[in-house]
Amino acid sequence: MAGACLVDGSCAEPLSLHDLVETFEQPAGAPPTPRHTGVHALVKNLFDDVKHLPSKENAYWAAFGGGLALAVHPADDDLNEFFVGNDLAEKIFKPGAIIGQLYTLLPTAVTVYVVGRAKDLPKTSHMGMDLIQSLLIAEGITQGLKYATRRERPDGSGKTSFPSGHAADTFAFATALERHLGWKGAVPAYMIASYVAISRLPANRHWFSDTVFGATVGIIAGRTVTRHGRDFPVSVAPTPGGVFIAYTHSSRPPVPIGDHSTPVDPRADQ
Repeated sequence: MAGACLVDGSCAEPLSLHDLVETFEQPAGAPPTPRHTGVHALVKNLFDDVKHLPSKENAYWAAFGGGLALAVHPADDDLNEFFVGNDLAEKIFKPGAIIGQLYTLLPTAVTVYVVGRAKDLPKTSHMGMDLIQSLLIAEGITQGLKYATRRERPDGSGKTSFPSGHAADTFAFATALERHLGWKGAVPAYMIASYVAISRLPANRHWFSDTVFGATVGIIAGRTVTRHGRDFPVSVAPTPGGVFIAYTHSSRPPVPIGDHSTPVDPRADQ
């Protein structure tokens, strides 16, 4: 292949076919993972997350989850009657009460973050930070809805039944994990989240519709916090008479999720 010559007579080395292929077909690498973020970034990002909660995608998920909760609502009494007092169900699902507590999930997320900071692993620390933020956003939405709806718990202990905080927190945790680890890491997390959600029925603490919408709240929280990065594999869209749920499979590894803005200068670490 001929090279290019300038006016002054100097000529550049000719490019081979191999060079051209590498030039035009070399894929762009994943965006760099920012350095560790701290408390200052946590507060800033939480405000940013709240501002991004009102979105078209979240509205679709809320409509889907709300419609599903409404659809299963007539079965609430029958399901609670089946689970409550069932010795086998109570034994199987008893650990769910502890697994889904905020005092279990939040220290776990903090531990992931601390390990990432201590071992200088930005990907790990950012995953921990996203887990923390997802839990806080899920809790904020859940508590607001509880005191707005004032639904009586099935055991009559209070009017804070809707939605389930256990379901919201565990699904927020699982959704954030999916963004960092992909489906191979997220499937066990979603299975545990589903287990925790169902465990609220034998404990007589929630109706089934509470857990359905709680799971929706968690998904919305996790997706909002981790909205920057690779595309979501599951999406919803309205269709005439209902909603369309799409799943897109990608063989590419998960793109590291970092700060919600531009990469952070290590010297600016808080």
